[in-house]
Amino acid sequence: MRKESVLLLANIGELLTLQSSSGKPGPRRGPSLKQLGIIENGAVLCLGGKIVSVGRTKDALRDPWLRKNRKKVTEIDCAGKVVLPGFVDSHTHPVFVSPRLVDFEKRIEGASYEEIAAAGGGIRSSLEGLRMAGKRVLVEKVLAVLRDMAAHGTTTVEAKSGYGLTVESELKSLEAIRDAASRWPGTVVATLLGAHVVPKEFQGRSQKYVETVCKEMIPQAAKRKLAQFVDVFCDQGAFTAAETEQIFEAATQHGLSVRAHMGQLSETALRPFVRFNPASFDHMDHVNDDDILQLAKHDTVATLVPGANYFLGLREYPKARKLIDAGVPVALATDYNPGTSPTLSMPMAMSLACTHMKMSPAEAIAAATINGAWALRVADRKGTVEPGKDADLAVFAAEDYREIPYWFGVNRCLMTVMSGTVSHPQ
Repeated sequence: MRKESVLLLANIGELLTLQSSSGKPGPRRGPSLKQLGIIENGAVLCLGGKIVSVGRTKDALRDPWLRKNRKKVTEIDCAGKVVLPGFVDSHTHPVFVSPRLVDFEKRIEGASYEEIAAAGGGIRSSLEGLRMAGKRVLVEKVLAVLRDMAAHGTTTVEAKSGYGLTVESELKSLEAIRDAASRWPGTVVATLLGAHVVPKEFQGRSQKYVETVCKEMIPQAAKRKLAQFVDVFCDQGAFTAAETEQIFEAATQHGLSVRAHMGQLSETALRPFVRFNPASFDHMDHVNDDDILQLAKHDTVATLVPGANYFLGLREYPKARKLIDAGVPVALATDYNPGTSPTLSMPMAMSLACTHMKMSPAEAIAAATINGAWALRVADRKGTVEPGKDADLAVFAAEDYREIPYWFGVNRCLMTVMSGTVSHPQ
């Protein structure tokens, strides 16, 4: 990796700027989700980790400043390839020690999510390893994941805790995220997911555990600035709507924004949570028509994670078309985790969105970039290629942007740029 003070990407076959022609503020909805702002034979000039100009290569090469300072510029000839904003993966669980291979085999044999959890598998099976692991081990594991994600075109990652479920181990997880992020040129947004499930030592005493989350985890994470968001898994077998509201109240009181796993296994009415202005509701496999109409009136993003549906072997996927056609802003994420979605490839998530949720390639790209940025509230500096934004770019070995979700099970990313740092896949 090398940080370039002045960087020019030229001869770009298709430069997807993701700039909207409508100029409307807020996340992309409906028809605007297809607006990719394509420039053919494009060029992007970056200075000090920021984008300073975007246009056609022939115009860039005529620029007086560039002609005068040509020797100071690192030029990358993109040779007709596709360049787009770096992906924003707005839902990941990277802090864990081991894959859950027993879960994998039991599921193949026909066990349900709930049966696996009852047998000691599921989220709770990841707790012991994380609780015993030293922070240094966790840092290296998270850093390795971030680097692998960058190799697939991702430059901004939301990273959750959630596999410790004690005050000590949740804070340790957030510290590991912070320390790994300090060694990676991309951007990491940390989320406290202390309310992932009720740990076994609190079985039958969920309210006591909720109090631990509200009175200990959240205040300490906020005071030490270890998280930007608080997340809750609100579903059967996890936390109730009332408990979720209680946790959201505590997060708000301590200046943290909120997001939630919603509607993965069963339907939960969303209306009571809208008052907290959540950044996103994630999964959304089960949602009623009234809630869809409500979401269409707000900037809360519905983050869809088809990798989980694929890996769980589910026949049904989130109803992306219904959400998009109703005007709900939709994002895509990997849901990278050891139990239900062990993929770190945003192009794979996009491919599943196209084939199983009938999103168009253009919609999938917008959902994986600018709407992911809105889901993390970093759209002021991420998600599009335009002057003033961070120099976060992905270069793909493709001549047509539709190839990015078309090719699956193979990595076509040639290079990523993260705040001006050029990274090539190993």
